[in-house]
Amino acid sequence: MLTILFLGDVVGEPGRSAVIAQLARLKELHAVDFVIVNGENAAAGRGITPKITIDLLRAGVSVITTGDHIWDQKEIISFIDTEPRLLRPINYPAGAPGSGSIMLATAKGKVGVINVQMRTFMQPILENPFPAVEAAVAEMRKQTSMIFVDAHGETTSEKIAIGRFLDGKVSAVIGTHTHVQTADEQIFPGGTAFLCDAGMCGPAHSILGRAVDPIVKRFISNLPAPFPVARGEVRLCGVVVSIDESTGRALSVTRVNELVPVTTTAVEPAPSADPVELPP
Repeated sequence: MLTILFLGDVVGEPGRSAVIAQLARLKELHAVDFVIVNGENAAAGRGITPKITIDLLRAGVSVITTGDHIWDQKEIISFIDTEPRLLRPINYPAGAPGSGSIMLATAKGKVGVINVQMRTFMQPILENPFPAVEAAVAEMRKQTSMIFVDAHGETTSEKIAIGRFLDGKVSAVIGTHTHVQTADEQIFPGGTAFLCDAGMCGPAHSILGRAVDPIVKRFISNLPAPFPVARGEVRLCGVVVSIDESTGRALSVTRVNELVPVTTTAVEPAPSADPVELPP
C-alpha cells in the first residue's frame, strides 16, 4: 500500500509556515509515502516564488501543483522549466513554460501526478481539460497505474464530471481552488478516490484566507481594495489517499482538517487592489 498526503491551496506566509512546520508530524501520523501540495496562493496569497517552491520541497513535499495564479509572480516564468516538481495546469497550449505532469520513483513504485485546470468560471480559459488529461493519463499508464490528479476548478459539477470521466483510469481525483473543503469523499466504482475540494491551508479566521473586513467592505461598496492575507491560527485541510500499488486502485480516502497554532508573526504586504476579481 502506498499512501499519499495532499494538502489544499496554501495561502500566504501563514499557510506555508504551518505546512512546513507540521509536515513531518502529518507524515508520521498518517504513514505517508508521498506528499503533494497545491502552492498557487503561497506567495502573499497570489502565485508562488522560486524561494517558496524550494522551501516546500526541502520540507518534504514531493510535488507542488498550482492553478490559475501560477504566473502571478513573474519570476516563476523563467524558473518553472528548471524545477519539474513544480507543475502548472496541463491544458495550457503547446509552448507554455513548465509541465503539467510528472512521474517520480518511490520505494513502492512510480507515482504520477497531473495538474489540470477546469474551464467554467475560470480565467484564463484554457484548452478543454478532458482530452488533455485523458491523453496524459494514457501516456502515464504505460509506466504506472498510481496516478494522482489535482483538478483545479470553480464548479462542483465540472470537478465531479472529470472525476467520473477518469474513474478506473487514475488512483485519485482531488479538487482545488475554492478554498472550502467539501465532505463528499468517496471511492468511485472503478477504484478512483474523489473529493470535490480539498480546502485550503490558511488562516482560519478569514474569508478564503484573506482578512475579513476589506472583503466585507468590498461586497458592500463594490470599490476596489487590497485583500491582505489574514493572521492567526491556521486551518490545514487536505486528504490522505491509500493506494494498492499493484492495481492503482484507491483503498481509502480520508479528509484532513485541523487547526494549528500560529508559527510566525511576520506580516506580508497585500496584493494590489483588483476591481474585478475576488479571491482566490
